[in-house]
Amino acid sequence: MRRLGILLSVTVLVVVGLVASGVIRVEVHSPSGAEAKPFWRDKPVTETLPDGLRIWVEIARAVRPAVVNISTTEKVKSPLGDDLFSRLFEGQARRPRTALGSGFIVSADGYVVTNFHVVREAAQIMVRTADQHEHVAKMVGGDAKTDLALLKIDGGELPTLPFGDSDRLEVGEPVMAIGNPFGLEQTVTTGIVSAKERFIGGGPYDDFIQTDASINPGNSGGPLVDTRGALVGINSAIFSQTGGWAGISFAIPVSLARQVLPQLKEGGRVVRGYLGVGVAPVTPETAREAKLPAPRGAVVVEVASGSPAARAKLAPGDVITAFKGEPVNGPRDLTRRVAGTPPGTGVTLAFIRNGEPRTADVTLGELRDADAKR
Repeated sequence: MRRLGILLSVTVLVVVGLVASGVIRVEVHSPSGAEAKPFWRDKPVTETLPDGLRIWVEIARAVRPAVVNISTTEKVKSPLGDDLFSRLFEGQARRPRTALGSGFIVSADGYVVTNFHVVREAAQIMVRTADQHEHVAKMVGGDAKTDLALLKIDGGELPTLPFGDSDRLEVGEPVMAIGNPFGLEQTVTTGIVSAKERFIGGGPYDDFIQTDASINPGNSGGPLVDTRGALVGINSAIFSQTGGWAGISFAIPVSLARQVLPQLKEGGRVVRGYLGVGVAPVTPETAREAKLPAPRGAVVVEVASGSPAARAKLAPGDVITAFKGEPVNGPRDLTRRVAGTPPGTGVTLAFIRNGEPRTADVTLGELRDADAKR
């Protein structure tokens, strides 16, 4: 064994010496067919996107920093009452429910807008900004009738989203939605404006922008922006038989948010004007009887006792045709305009009674939750 070891050592030394002196040359060949080069064809990235497509990249880059993800935690309530729930499960932790939504920053000092239904039952609200910083948010105010809420987080010099003009939107105009669908942060989708002034039965102030931009659970409260990168809507609802996107989505127009948000910031709630009438659409037959050129306006079907309308002597059958000098197109138009006028404001109503035009001066009251009429 010792001789064998000496022989191997001598052999190794001889081979190393021959290789080092160049007498023996070692070459390594790759196996046949395994050469280190691609078997596909690469295309050099030299061209830029066309301007019509590049704009979406620029909009997303500008808007996304102002979009936030919202997560809420709420207490589980027993249908039998909290006291009984506590006794039955004393010593056991209640499992809180969590929910996800979206929002956007509207001021550099940390005011955030989202849907009211996202934070309605929240015991704690967490806001995560695009730079992945988390903030505990304070509920400043909310309005169930328009489904808008205003939150506040600590901050300074935060990125913000500018407001646009939803009234100037046109059907067919491109739009972009950004949000947190299914918890997938900063998701960008695009589409067009499918329709405007949609009424979907959500409340008396329905005035939705319909779009086919993909919206799913978790997108609620996120922004809908136009090709200028300006806010035109707040994504709020979808029409779906499965719970997922079906090509029909709805956003609250920014024109409505402009009316609601200042009141939420100042007082935490929205104060609305109150007239006190129940109204219905004008039918062609009613238009003929009222000698109207078109079936426009709002037919009074009921007057609440003691209301401003009652004091102004309005009566069922009257057709309200103008409010503060502006034509009334229909019942929802009248409802929105009355609600948007501060209580205590004196207004002039134009109406038709028995085919004769009349006017009435009315001082609006304040709408209370118990008031069934507007």
